[in-house]
Amino acid sequence: MTKLREACSHLRSKNAGPFWITVDLFFDGPASFAAWKDRPGLGVEALSAVFGVDPSRTKRIEAPDLSVIKFSYPRANPQGGVGERDMHSGQQYVMLLDHEV
Repeated sequence: MTKLREACSHLRSKNAGPFWITVDLFFDGPASFAAWKDRPGLGVEALSAVFGVDPSRTKRIEAPDLSVIKFSYPRANPQGGVGERDMHSGQQYVMLLDHEV
């Protein structure tokens, strides 16, 4: 199996409003994107499990022209609320680095 850190050229996570987080998976060009985009490990169910969220509330968006897959999922706590651990969600991608795809 390949780790996501090896399949992607770059990973990032970011705030997507007070109630959502978005993770961007950047691939190294169209050929790489095409080779990885349909892998089960990059499906909504697999990535929802990594973040512990309901797959029915997770959104997956492919941007083939950019060689990017975006995942958005609801925050456990609203941004800036009690229990918030990552105000800008910039650290959430780390949970995917060793995810096998």
